[in-house]
Amino acid sequence: MATAPRPRTTTRDPEELARRLTAWLGVRLPGAKAVGVTVPASNGLSSETLLFDIEHPEPPLRSCALRLAADPAAYTVFPVYDMARQYRTMLTVARWTDLPVPKVQWLEEDPGPLGAPFFVMERVPGRVPPDVMPYTYEGNWLHAASDAEREHLEAATIALLARLHDQVPLEEAEFLALPGEGDALRRHVTAQRAYYDWVVDGLARSPLIEHAFDRLEELWPSDPGPSVLNWGDARIGNVIYDGFDPVAVLDWEMAALAPREVDLGWTVYLHRFFQDLTVAFGGSGLPAFLRRDRIEARYAELTGHTPHDMDFFTLYAALRHAIVMLRVAYRQAHFGEVAVPADPDTLILHHGSLRAMVQGSYWG
Repeated sequence: MATAPRPRTTTRDPEELARRLTAWLGVRLPGAKAVGVTVPASNGLSSETLLFDIEHPEPPLRSCALRLAADPAAYTVFPVYDMARQYRTMLTVARWTDLPVPKVQWLEEDPGPLGAPFFVMERVPGRVPPDVMPYTYEGNWLHAASDAEREHLEAATIALLARLHDQVPLEEAEFLALPGEGDALRRHVTAQRAYYDWVVDGLARSPLIEHAFDRLEELWPSDPGPSVLNWGDARIGNVIYDGFDPVAVLDWEMAALAPREVDLGWTVYLHRFFQDLTVAFGGSGLPAFLRRDRIEARYAELTGHTPHDMDFFTLYAALRHAIVMLRVAYRQAHFGEVAVPADPDTLILHHGSLRAMVQGSYWG
């Protein structure tokens, strides 16, 4: 893991992006200039981020972050990037909840100015638990924190989920309902099957992922429960913290209507993903942090809703993450960064834990 090449995230020229952004901003806000335009080294594998300041006598925002739909030439992680949907989601969450969502200022749906749609929001200062190297490794601020500080961060982060799920009226989030038949959970899983089919179109299929889908059917909840607005990518790596308090909740591209446990399962498993990798490479990680039992108990205390069928929902999270990992690996192969092995399941970093979940042995 320590020596694996970081996957390519773009084929765009940062200097060209900066020039085009300045031209666009001058139209939106006459006399304004975009200064200090940078592409952060931690840019994600999906949508891209540009950071810049606005030079203007009365700017609506001074420090900005721009979320740009994925570069179509970069073998995108997802088939569709609906920036208007993300923009509307952030407006909805900001209106109906007390979550710290960055203020969104402009939505540009015309791909002309920067080559793809984008929106501009305020840039919130703070720090984010790193993905590379993961915060479960030594050498970063979260790993170096005390147990009490990490517990504070954990509690505050689970409270974000609790408030999100409780505070947004369902009718205000109906635009996030996924197409198809059946209840929200069935539609969510159906959408993931369609995504998997897109990932493997013309390429080797993953027997492990397909076995995981079969196992989901066996574990299907008898009552999935009511739908709420799900954040979608509910993990601490998508939160900016001031000290150990959340000050900005980011990355809403996977938001959807679904049972509460879809978000909870993702939160539980995405930490386990990093923790398992750290242990596999000889580290101790953070075994007491973001434990499943503590997440479930704290969420129940805050909401009055006791999470149910969590073996199903953590398996579903691991399955969803496996599809993303497979797409990222096939993109690396597309750019000549890796070779595709005979067994495509080995392209999934967490194939061991996913297999254990399918077999029912992961949680002991």
